[in-house]
Formats: sequence, structure tokens, C-alpha cells
Amino acid sequence: MGSGIAIWQVIILTIYSMWQIMDELTVQTSLSQPIWAGIVAGLVMGDLKTGLLIGGSLQLTVLGVGTFGGASKIDANSGTVLATAFAIGTGMKAEVAVAALGVPVASLMIQTDILARFANTFFQHRIDKMIDEENYKGIERNFLYGYLPWTLSRGIPVFLALAFGGPFVRTAVDYMNTNLSWLSNGLATAGALLPAVGFAILLRYLPVKKHWPYLILGFVITAMLSTLYANISTLGTTIAGMNAKFTTVFANLPMLGIALIGFALAAMQYNRSVKEQNMVAAAPKSADNATDLDEQDGEIHGDEL
Repeated sequence: MGSGIAIWQVIILTIYSMWQIMDELTVQTSLSQPIWAGIVAGLVMGDLKTGLLIGGSLQLTVLGVGTFGGASKIDANSGTVLATAFAIGTGMKAEVAVAALGVPVASLMIQTDILARFANTFFQHRIDKMIDEENYKGIERNFLYGYLPWTLSRGIPVFLALAFGGPFVRTAVDYMNTNLSWLSNGLATAGALLPAVGFAILLRYLPVKKHWPYLILGFVITAMLSTLYANISTLGTTIAGMNAKFTTVFANLPMLGIALIGFALAAMQYNRSVKEQNMVAAAPKSADNATDLDEQDGEIHGDEL
């Protein structure tokens, strides 16, 4: 194809887009997350780094976005697939792809999600009728038929966009990089800011007021270690430029280390919470006091959802 996306890549990415919604609704292997969509699309397109950048950005963007009941949410997975494919296939910057393709596509896919929900009610009514008739084979068949509207709601838009949208996207990218460079730079800046928006949404729902010491501690540890590693890496690069025999490689700050620090802090808080719950269970207070404590916490407990 002229867009730099081969037909076999279109087919694989379409199949994945259909699988990811099935996985989200039933199997739940975590392959329906934007970061995994970026990995899959990056591997298929031959540029894993770009896929991880776009998938990670959209993962952070929707980090604090959740739905309850039958509500629809933006489809960041399909947005990641299209943004990664076109970014690699047309040479678009990852940040621009996130802002110009990833987020708009993810928002537009809300409509196909709603359409799938409406179409699925047809099979649900058939199942209701077959329950009355005690037609168990028919119930099983119509349950499986319910996958059709869900998978097609993702597969058809992704296939059409990848198969026929390439020339238009390439022309738009070339025009933006030349005549509208100011717009391209603006979109790149917006794309870089989107992960911060996701963190802000997440912090809005987390009990930050109660656990603010952990928030400060995590920020300080990350900032200090990042600065330390950056200075050591700069020093090593300078020495290597002065002495050819200096071949030591200084690695960047491992995110696994930061993740383990966060895990340790979370484990400490979890153990403390368990002890407090055991103490409350051993010496229960009055209902009025318990209500006051819940109101002060501001947390949403599992039995309230």
C-alpha cells in the first residue's frame, strides 16, 4: 500500500483490534490495554520503540478514566493501533500521532461502542425467548453471536482506516510538516502533556489527602534518583570522549527500581490498613463514629461500587 502499511499488517492489526474488545469483556488477559496495543502494533509495523511511546502515552492519558455499569468509555486501544500504524508507516512523530490520531480516534470510537451495545440487545432478547422455551443449544449459540457486534465495532473502523486512510494521512503529514509546522509543533506539545492529564485525573480519585506523605516521598525519590543517574551518565560520557580506553557503560535509571520502591510503600500501607481493620473488628465502635470516619476518609470502598 502507498501508505507504508502492507495488507498483511492491516489484517493482523484488524484481528488484534477485534480480539482486544473480546478480551476486555470476557477473558481479561490484560492484552486490551493501550500499552499492549502499542507493543502489538509496534511489533507488526517493525518499530517497537514508537509503539511503546504511543501506547505508554495513551495508557497514561486514560489512567484515571473508568466506567461504571453500562457506560461507554473512549477506546484508547484502537486509537493506539491507528496512531502507531500511521506514525510508523508515514513517518509521523509519536507525539503528533497521539494528539492528532490517538485521542480523536479513541473518542470517536465511543459511537461504535454504543452501536455495538444496541446491536447486542437483539441476541439478548433471543436468549430470553429461548430460556422460556428451554432451548439450551440456542442459548449457547446466541451467546456466542453476541461477540459479532462487539468485534465488528472495532474491526470495521480499524480496517477501513488502515486500508484506505493511508494516502490521506500521508498527504496531511507532509503538509503539516511543511506548511503547517506550527500546528505540528503544537500537537507534539499537546501530545506530550496528555500523560500529565491522565495522572491528574487519577490523583483526583485517589485518597491523596489521606496518603499525601507517600505522594511526596515517591516524587522526591524519583527526582533525586533521576538527577543522580543523569549526572553519572553525563560524567561517564565526558570521560569516554576524553579517553578511548574508558568503555564502561552507565545505564539509565531503571524504572523497575522505581516500581519496586512504590510497591514497597504500597505494601507497607496495605499491612497498616489490615492491622487497623483487625483492631476495629476486635473493638467495634458505634455506628455514628464509623460513619464519621468514612466521611473523613473520602475513599470509595469496594462494597460501595
